[in-house]
Amino acid sequence: MSDLALHNYLPRVPDTALQEFIEWCVLEQAKAAECNFTPDRSKLDNLPPADYVPKLVEQFMKVKPDPIKAGLVAAIAGKEADKHALSGLAIAADFVSLYIKYLIPKEGSTREQAEEILTKVSQDQYDKLNEIAKKHGVEF
Repeated sequence: MSDLALHNYLPRVPDTALQEFIEWCVLEQAKAAECNFTPDRSKLDNLPPADYVPKLVEQFMKVKPDPIKAGLVAAIAGKEADKHALSGLAIAADFVSLYIKYLIPKEGSTREQAEEILTKVSQDQYDKLNEIAKKHGVEF
């Protein structure tokens, strides 16, 4: 298994790839957390990644299937992402990936089950980031 700590890879990926990864996280992976998000494309069209990503994340963060859990998860993801001390769009990618990772586990009544779910989500995120990075000429 690869090192699943995405913050180790995110700074090596160009902004266009980070945008694609974040879109995948919020549009596809978030469905597992029952976040069925449809962005308002009229506010996103023709924006460069540096403007597009914050606006996409802002729209996504308004979707909260369970507001209490979402608030708690946002705080945990934010605190963890702050520790990684990334810059640029890598910060947003780190936060979003952590937020969704911690929102997903709906099942898992034991610590082992929850850890298994989190590991699977982390692996899926790493695999997708690696796939997108390769399309943009970056090898991990």
